[in-house]
Amino acid sequence: MVSRYICHFCEGGNLNHCSLFQRMKLIKYILLFIILVPSLASAQVTFEAKVSKKKLGINERLRIDFVMNKDGDNFNPPSFEHFTVIGPNQSISNSWVNGIKSYSKTYSYFLVPKKRGKFTITQATIEIEGETYKTLPVSVEVTAAVDKPTNPNDPNYIVSENIHLVTEISKTNPFLNEAITVVYKLYVSPNVRLSNLRELDTPRYNDFWSQTIGIKEFKLEKGTYKGEDYHYVVVRKMVLYPQKTGKLELEPLTLNISVDVPTNRRDFFGSRITQTVHKTVATPNRTITVKMLPENGKPDNFTGAVGDFSFKVYTSKNELKATEALQATIEVSGKGNLKLFKLPRLTLPSSLEVYEPEYVEKVSTNLSGMQGRISDSYTIVPSFQGKYPIPSISFSYFDLKSERYKTISSKELIINVTEGPTNSSLSNENNSASVNNKKQIIISNEQFASFKTQPNLVSMHTKPFFKTKLFWTVLLAPFLAIPIAIIIRRKKDERDSDVVGQKVRKANRLARKYLSEAKKSLGNKTDFYDALERALHNYLKAKINIETSEFSKDKIQELLKEKAVNENTIIEFNGLLESCELARYSPFTNVEMQQDYDKAAKVISTIDKQIR
Repeated sequence: MVSRYICHFCEGGNLNHCSLFQRMKLIKYILLFIILVPSLASAQVTFEAKVSKKKLGINERLRIDFVMNKDGDNFNPPSFEHFTVIGPNQSISNSWVNGIKSYSKTYSYFLVPKKRGKFTITQATIEIEGETYKTLPVSVEVTAAVDKPTNPNDPNYIVSENIHLVTEISKTNPFLNEAITVVYKLYVSPNVRLSNLRELDTPRYNDFWSQTIGIKEFKLEKGTYKGEDYHYVVVRKMVLYPQKTGKLELEPLTLNISVDVPTNRRDFFGSRITQTVHKTVATPNRTITVKMLPENGKPDNFTGAVGDFSFKVYTSKNELKATEALQATIEVSGKGNLKLFKLPRLTLPSSLEVYEPEYVEKVSTNLSGMQGRISDSYTIVPSFQGKYPIPSISFSYFDLKSERYKTISSKELIINVTEGPTNSSLSNENNSASVNNKKQIIISNEQFASFKTQPNLVSMHTKPFFKTKLFWTVLLAPFLAIPIAIIIRRKKDERDSDVVGQKVRKANRLARKYLSEAKKSLGNKTDFYDALERALHNYLKAKINIETSEFSKDKIQELLKEKAVNENTIIEFNGLLESCELARYSPFTNVEMQQDYDKAAKVISTIDKQIR
């Protein structure tokens, strides 16, 4: 009917009606397209990674969400190699908007940085409807610790109020090359208990010469913080010598600590139950203003020595024969920047043969700075008779007490060569004391190579080997070894024929091996719990002949009950296996690892006594 109607109008020449019908069809197609586009868009799969921030301090946490609009399987997160991982948390949401259903599934992780730097979080993958989808890599930058605003609703707030990491500086406006002491102290309130600490980020003292003062062990001492009683522990001690003037920034020290905080819950005996809180704390930024050394009165021979020093020049002998050697030593001793300046050079007559000096440094560094002595020892060999002067040498330094330059001069020394060939040209040189003609110092590492320092002596009286105790021992040893070897062989054959016993012994050895590996790995969460889990599995193989493919909590419980093992012991054993599984996603302290190790040893001992 429609086609006839249209054709009727077309045949009749009514083209307006035909054009109107075509426009109606076009509008119908457009409306159909508008309806289908949202459904087509909703069918498109999306899978992306979203981070809470691209730049964070080392004392902050980063949240990363992996979001998909369709459910999938086999989700594989990135390795997160530069972060400590907390999570994952999973959430699912469904909603209807204008009659259209939307679905969202999210895997959330909280990441704690291990160090500073620019890092790339690699791709995560998931399978959705048989296809594999990947997220784009995400770049984040971890900076030095930042000041975080106080949030009373944060569960870590009680730790923030009771733990304080401070920097104590002996002097904030030193001179260039003056020693300053920096001590980092962690103050802990009596209301909480510190269970573990480790350095997460160490300051880089770029504009200082620095020396770390070793701390053998952390000791908790009594002290006060802002007028209140606290305990404190010294976590780091440094001696710094500024190498640049002006305002120098001290980077913060960042620690990762574990604190036992009391809760509102109580145990059976009425004592408060504590909760372990892991937190990152950092010192505030500090500025040191370094003063320039005064230009007024600075000697020409000043090479940067700052402190309190004494200076001397001496020789090993004053009288010798020609071709013999003596030592001339220039020595500076005292307290100051001994490693940071140059000693004055020795000036000698040109007729003396002088070798490159040997530098000797005997300097110790404590909280008060460097102290000790440094010296240059010259080897001198005269070739002719005569008297040779060693002229006076001057050494200048900046004295911190008087804040002035001081110069110390040595006495002139005379070297008297009594025997040997004479040289007429020496008299004019010695009489005029012309010391400006310097002899070039000879650099030779093998000038005394012809002298043997280790004798190779052989005794003239030797004893014959025949009929000695060693001779009879070597002769009879093979005859004694034959019966011992036969006995050992029989024992080995008996053990090899016992297949079941051999399997049990092997599993026992593996259990002891892995338990010992777990003990060595205390402090390293991943290695410790991997070794502990292998030890528990191999112990069960030895005791109840369970295979790896049969491992499950229900199967272990069933087999241990058959062996008459106590119910509480079975629960403790399965609890240890759960701890090994949880360790992959949760932070564990050294105290918790030690507790799990002790519990494993106790449970294995208990099962040994109860099993039948």
